[in-house]
Amino acid sequence: MSTDLEQFYQIFFEEAGELLAEMETRLLKLDILSPDPEDLNAIFRVAHSIKGGAGTFGFADMTELTHVLESLLDKLRKDELKLRAEMVDTFLRAGDVLKNQLDGHRGTGSADPAEVDAVNRKLKELVADTVGNSATSTPESVEESAPHTVNTSEQAPVSTESASVAENVTTYRIEFGCADLGKSVMEKLLIDLARQGQLKNLSDPDNEAICILQLATTDSEEDVWEALAFLVDPANLSIKIDESALPAADIPGATLECRQEQQQTVETISEQQDMQLSEAVSSPTAANSATQKTQLPAKKAVAPPQHKPSADHAVSASGESSSIRVGVEKVDQMINLVGELVITQAMLAQTASQIDPVIFEKLLNGLNQLERNTRDLQEAVMSIRMMPISFVFSRFPRVVRDVASKLGKQVDLKTLGEGTELDKGLIEKITDPLTHLIRNSLDHGIETPEKRKALGKPAHGTITLRASHQGGSVVIEVMDDGAGLNREKILDKARSRGLAISENMTDQDVWMLIFEAGFSTAEVVTDVSGRGVGMDVVKRNIEGLGGRVEIDSITGQRTKISIRLPLTLAILDGLSVSVGDQLFIIPLTYITESLKPAAEDIRTIRGQGRVVEVRGEYLPVIALHEIFGLEPEVHEIHEGILVILDAEGNKAAMFVDTLVGQHQVVIKSLESNYRRVQGVSGATIMGDGSVALILDAVGLVNVTKQRMIHAA
Repeated sequence: MSTDLEQFYQIFFEEAGELLAEMETRLLKLDILSPDPEDLNAIFRVAHSIKGGAGTFGFADMTELTHVLESLLDKLRKDELKLRAEMVDTFLRAGDVLKNQLDGHRGTGSADPAEVDAVNRKLKELVADTVGNSATSTPESVEESAPHTVNTSEQAPVSTESASVAENVTTYRIEFGCADLGKSVMEKLLIDLARQGQLKNLSDPDNEAICILQLATTDSEEDVWEALAFLVDPANLSIKIDESALPAADIPGATLECRQEQQQTVETISEQQDMQLSEAVSSPTAANSATQKTQLPAKKAVAPPQHKPSADHAVSASGESSSIRVGVEKVDQMINLVGELVITQAMLAQTASQIDPVIFEKLLNGLNQLERNTRDLQEAVMSIRMMPISFVFSRFPRVVRDVASKLGKQVDLKTLGEGTELDKGLIEKITDPLTHLIRNSLDHGIETPEKRKALGKPAHGTITLRASHQGGSVVIEVMDDGAGLNREKILDKARSRGLAISENMTDQDVWMLIFEAGFSTAEVVTDVSGRGVGMDVVKRNIEGLGGRVEIDSITGQRTKISIRLPLTLAILDGLSVSVGDQLFIIPLTYITESLKPAAEDIRTIRGQGRVVEVRGEYLPVIALHEIFGLEPEVHEIHEGILVILDAEGNKAAMFVDTLVGQHQVVIKSLESNYRRVQGVSGATIMGDGSVALILDAVGLVNVTKQRMIHAA
């Protein structure tokens, strides 16, 4: 295909992927005994849209499959056939095949020919069963579902047929911007429209930027739309019924003059576009295709008006609701530039802090306004990359359905907080860990129906996916009401592997043992308490995203795995503190207060660690100069400053020399530019050009807590 059409490939790939995801979601929601007509219509429209787009780009494999799929769905939505579970299974398999075919055309995968043939054969069997069952009572239905080739000698008299056709013909006035359409794109568009009926050119020869066409056809407005959808910008497309036009003549029996008129229309428009299309339209392939289209019988029933809003309405409403597709690389470039702008603004603010505020009042006011505008711009740009986590959650009903079916279990999936937003980069990377956790819950958590009944539980198990914002983080929970983890079995396995354990370990510490690499074996998996196959990979992936994973379990009742992730990986608000000659950034989301302690509030535990009493609560002290081997300006805790941190419910007091100020900083990866450093989550460039380390508050608090437990 020419380079002119190749620019539309990505649009089709993205929209087809979204449509297939929508189809799968609706199929999983279908009530077999009483399906929602709107769901059936929506699923039909998905198949119809993909068929139209695939045909436009010449993807014959997808066109063939969606044609058979569309035929069966059409009968279901018209209530000519009752839905069966077998059909839903086949539709889901067809969706999987279409995804693989789409990946094949995208160049990222391929479809299994055997599976393609099997699904095609199954769909045709279902269609054939329908035709066979209804043949005796409605013989016309057989003709309706047959391939679109007709022997005109066997049709009814032309006069009767023509009358029937005339009643079904609609004339549309089509307007669209064509200044940016290349030669091959325009060629493809006009040929596709000419195949749908009688095409006339109403374009103004003096205005080559706008194409105006008149199409008389038996096809619905939706069919006409599909012929243009992937080639013409919908914002510049108008399709409306031409009330002033008389019904077209016999479309199915189109005469040679009709076809010549269509050819002249194409040629006329081609001249306006400085294209020579007459050869393409008059070529044997195009002519045969056009003839085949015009010889279709008009018996196919036009779907009940499921009118999508016309393009006129879409254009007029564009001020209320509109969207554009922008490449991720462009968004990332914009975010990087905003990050640099934030650093530049910080440098200006640093320089301005040294000048006389009386003399340079206007300059300082302007810099304050720049700071506010920079922050607003940063928030607006960052919001572009934020996506609802429903993009991830929507994949799991299918996973639960398939895995539960294979295991012979009855499982319901509940999702909460689907509207919670997360950075697109995190959305893409969190899918695999969540998929593994859900499969793990299905395989090793939820019991079989028989066992659940014996334990007094409902036969149906439940897996709950919940997402929520907590501070500056997003927390995702995977919870099941299954068997839970068994403390003794995990400890026994840990001993056999030579892991360092003790009997006084907390339950949370015991549960975390399953994240050790290779901890689980087949024996442990069959005893339910394993839940560790690949769990080390899950933990490693989550930590690689700057997040953490925790487990809470009650044996025999439930298991909850919580994943805590940052909202974004780009920018954060932090408090800068100094220790010696070094500057550190503490994320504001973890800071509750700062104070100067009294000497009598400091205590030492067995010489191993120090605590400070804050309003009757003893908190462990994190001495940054000891952790990073620095020479502080202040050695005694009561002479310095304590920053009180609350990280995931664990509190600690961080000992620093002084507080410098609050900053909005751009996060730079320390690991990709240097190496991973314990207690540090990243780095940033300050206003004076120096580099400051961003502290991993949660990690430091947890390490200090563990030290205090062992010291006790």
